[in-house]
Amino acid sequence: MAINQLKSLPKVDRILDSLMAENGGPPRSVLLKAARTAIEDARRSLVAGEAPSWTGDNLEDSVLERARALVALDMRDNLRRVINGTGVVVHTNLGRSLLPSVVCDHIVNVAGRYSNLEFDLEAGKRGSRFSIVEDLLCELTGAEAAMAVNNNAGAVFLSLMALAKGHEVVVSRGELVEIGGSFRIPDVMASSGAVLKEVGTTNRTHLHDYENAIGVETAMLLKAHTSNFAVVGFTATVSLEEIVGLGKKHDLIVMEDLGSGSLVDLSQYGLAKEPTVMESVAAGADVVTFSGDKMLGGPQAGIIVGKAESVNKIKKHPVARALRIDKLTLAALETTLRLYRDPIKRMEAVPTLRMLTMDPEIIKRKARRLQARIKKLGLENLSAKVKAIDSKVGGGALPLQNLPSFGVAILIKGRTANSVEKAMRKLELPMVGRIEDDVFTLDMRTIADDEIPLAAHAAELVAGKS
Repeated sequence: MAINQLKSLPKVDRILDSLMAENGGPPRSVLLKAARTAIEDARRSLVAGEAPSWTGDNLEDSVLERARALVALDMRDNLRRVINGTGVVVHTNLGRSLLPSVVCDHIVNVAGRYSNLEFDLEAGKRGSRFSIVEDLLCELTGAEAAMAVNNNAGAVFLSLMALAKGHEVVVSRGELVEIGGSFRIPDVMASSGAVLKEVGTTNRTHLHDYENAIGVETAMLLKAHTSNFAVVGFTATVSLEEIVGLGKKHDLIVMEDLGSGSLVDLSQYGLAKEPTVMESVAAGADVVTFSGDKMLGGPQAGIIVGKAESVNKIKKHPVARALRIDKLTLAALETTLRLYRDPIKRMEAVPTLRMLTMDPEIIKRKARRLQARIKKLGLENLSAKVKAIDSKVGGGALPLQNLPSFGVAILIKGRTANSVEKAMRKLELPMVGRIEDDVFTLDMRTIADDEIPLAAHAAELVAGKS
């Protein structure tokens, strides 16, 4: 390491002055942080005997270039739009369900103005935010009462705390699911103050297992739908109807956690049969919980429906305030639920339902349009091929369900599939795809029609840097 190189590092004030002269927008604090970080990065590189990884005519220019890049990075939003080319419809890491356009419009309208969030316009006095969606949820599910909280883990936690704290809750070992992010039913139950009582085995549980476990401390029988995994082979489970019958016999609350939940029987569209919320309510469950942002296709929310006696107890619990959802989520949930009133309209208007039931031939036509756009670019090092692939539902729902789809394999000479994937992710508008047969591929099921030109432009940008 040459001492004179370290001595030639520019002062912070010099880099800051240059940044301030050419950047009228960013706050001074951002420019100062970028200047200090760029100089320190250069110092570390020189001490390690390396040249700075960025380029420039001289050391000061290199540091200034690095500082400019840091300013741009710092001023960019952390939560950004991406294009989902993975084919996973309810992609947890990419924001789960897309909201219908009419829902987005209603959110904007409510967000920028005052609203009747907790004001009864008829009575002219304070109202309840639960009323915003309760009637719609009851209408659609057949439940006597309903409410919504911030997510389904919160819905399960609150229901257990309100109805079974300090008492036993009987649940099958085969249903002690992990619901994402390492949150597990036993952990949620312990946090709620309820006492877990496991029955049966991982693969087989019978009605008599539940009955033999009931004692003086038992308050609830819980059924958790295993929506995010499947046990096959030598198995046995107890139906919700049987558990409800046992609950009535012993005067116990019966609760079902559906997890992803669904208000549409998607088996009529060729998907695997999943229990619907309406079926669980009709079976007589006192409480049914499910998510708003998975199979429902709405915003993140935990929805609780069921018998009025149980749901009203949950509403009155003090922790309900800590888990309540805000006005924007309520606006999104209400408008999404209104779309479900029309059985035909909802399948097209709700993006999640539309993508899950999309005709493979439509997807194939989209793939061919992207292929044609890429070919039209005329880049010798860039080519695209349409190929049959499978999409996934995602969001912990229908884990064994493969959705026949079509993708566009993007090949760039001189670049590996991994390098293309990384470059696509690092674009200003990130393009997230997957690697199929060692080729970067975009599944067209989850790419909207108006995103096809953007996908072609992304391929052009990455190929142009090769």
